[in-house]
Amino acid sequence: MPAVHHKLLLEEALQDSPQTRSLLSVFEEDSGTLTDYTNQLLQSMQRVFGAQSEMGLATEQLSQQLLDYEKKNFALGKGDEEVIVTLQNFAKTVGELNKLHSDLANQMADSMVFPLIQFREKDLTEISTLKEIFGIATDEHEAAMVKYSRLPKKRENEKLKSDLVKEVAYTRRKQHQASLQYYCALNALQYRKRVAMLEPMLGYTQAQISFFKKGIELVSKKMDNFLSSVSNMTQNIQAQLDTEAETMRGSQREFLSVEDTVYMPDKDTEPVNRTLIQKAGYLNIRNKTGLVTTAWDRLYFFTQGGNLMCQPRGAVAGGMVLDLDNSSVMAVECEDRRYCFQITSPSGKTSMILQAESKREYEEWICTVNNISRQIYLTDNPEAVAIRLNQTAIQAVTPITSFEKRPEGSPNPDRAKPGGVHAARSGSQKTGAAPEPEDLIAPGTPIQFDIMLPASEFQDQNRAGGRRTNPFGETDDDCSTETDDSLLQQVFAVRFQGSMAVRCGNNQEVIYEAMRQVLAARAIHNIFRTTESHLMVTSSSLRLIDPQTQVTRISFQLGEVCQFAAHQENGRLMGFVVEGRDWSDGDEEGEPSFSAFVFESNTEGEKICYTINLAKDITEAKKDPEALAQLMKNMPLTNDGKFLLLEPETGDTSNGAEEDLESEA
Repeated sequence: MPAVHHKLLLEEALQDSPQTRSLLSVFEEDSGTLTDYTNQLLQSMQRVFGAQSEMGLATEQLSQQLLDYEKKNFALGKGDEEVIVTLQNFAKTVGELNKLHSDLANQMADSMVFPLIQFREKDLTEISTLKEIFGIATDEHEAAMVKYSRLPKKRENEKLKSDLVKEVAYTRRKQHQASLQYYCALNALQYRKRVAMLEPMLGYTQAQISFFKKGIELVSKKMDNFLSSVSNMTQNIQAQLDTEAETMRGSQREFLSVEDTVYMPDKDTEPVNRTLIQKAGYLNIRNKTGLVTTAWDRLYFFTQGGNLMCQPRGAVAGGMVLDLDNSSVMAVECEDRRYCFQITSPSGKTSMILQAESKREYEEWICTVNNISRQIYLTDNPEAVAIRLNQTAIQAVTPITSFEKRPEGSPNPDRAKPGGVHAARSGSQKTGAAPEPEDLIAPGTPIQFDIMLPASEFQDQNRAGGRRTNPFGETDDDCSTETDDSLLQQVFAVRFQGSMAVRCGNNQEVIYEAMRQVLAARAIHNIFRTTESHLMVTSSSLRLIDPQTQVTRISFQLGEVCQFAAHQENGRLMGFVVEGRDWSDGDEEGEPSFSAFVFESNTEGEKICYTINLAKDITEAKKDPEALAQLMKNMPLTNDGKFLLLEPETGDTSNGAEEDLESEA
């Protein structure tokens, strides 16, 4: 007798994934079909038992029912071929013996009707009861998870949190225990149903032989070997059931002997794996139910290639939710919920907010989506590539909020000086070879993720008599304005991503390398929060202004900006390199030093670069009045004589002011 190949895996009971639920529905369908068939078979046997006068008709119907087992198409019927053949042989035997039956009431009650009734009342009823218990436990766990997910983050109540954690752990353990018992019963049913189908007919046939002597020689010669094989088959199935039952009982004890932390959310003991390229698990997704109302649904999400998939419970397969290639992911604050993050498509038109169950899941989901967005999964060995990129990024960047002293064992500090790199780069520039990353930025260079305005500077800018900078160019009437800024004043909403020291300022590749290292450091260390500022571009300077206080955070003269460029793929990223002087070596003139600044804008980075380039053109044109006049003649101006900035890709200006970027100064 072949072993049963279909069974529910007890180790997947705790995860309760849609795949397990889908397989469970197949078992439940099989159980329902078996219940219907058992009731029909029992009715046939009771008719044989109670209607002696209609014995011939009853046995004929019984024979037909035995043949119908093959036509029932059990969902888990694979491996029942021997049972089907055996039942077909029994049906033939019943057809031959239907004329020989007589008063078999007592023998049939003990050997035919009672085993099947016991199977229905004990085994099938147990399945139905365990199904109800499992459903109740599942509903209680879902209700507990809903209350836990609503646990506030800002006003955290330790007692409430502790009570909810205990409630989740209790309901999860209860669901786990109920599912284990339910799965074991369904697995055992696949063996018991075979015994239940064969044992009544075996008793029925033996009763026929023992009570009817007429034709016993003919009957026994044909059926001795057959009945012996059926008896051996039943004993083998029973032995397999006993072995499987003992294995499942041992598995239950092992799975239930774990620590309570297994059932508690946000109690992960394993470290965060930042090199994953695929991930699966339950997440809460935020859905809009109206203009201002939202609802959170707990669904099963998993990644497949470069796609984010979602599979509701009971669904046969999952559906694609979002293409993760070149997408962006960041942590967000949403409705006072913990562990929320947002995934946005490359175009920015599609985004979704998800909530993880624990901090570890939250960080792993962010890292996984970030790895997939780089299309690592398309490489020959994606796991190795993810590990290598993670290690390289960790070695290349140091996430700090202020520049610190270089530790011992770091790369040669002479290479970090802009002045020391020219000699090293001269050979490569002569050969025309592309610069290496270490030639652009020194390995281990610290990164500054925020521009902190000192308190003293803030006070100086707001004291009486001081002039407060306004991003829209407005100043006090009694203060003299710079006439150089009157020709161009343009404001852009930007988010500062980071800045770092670089080795040169005459190559745009240094800006792209700085962008890569800054974004890699933010992704690795989960630094996703940024502060919005206003970048004002004038014909003499670049100023980063706090939109709330109107205080200038940092300012650069336009002549100090030696390089500027937008990202080649992500059009909203732009950066520029500023040249300064380093007098640490005692040189009167000072060694040149360079710093790269990276920003993300709400508009295209090319527009900011276009504006900076125009400002430089104005600065150069001011040296020659004729050149300035020619520039003003070639460029469109506003009514008050300022330069009018047009959309780079717009060639038709007839659509009105909506398509023009005019300075609001």
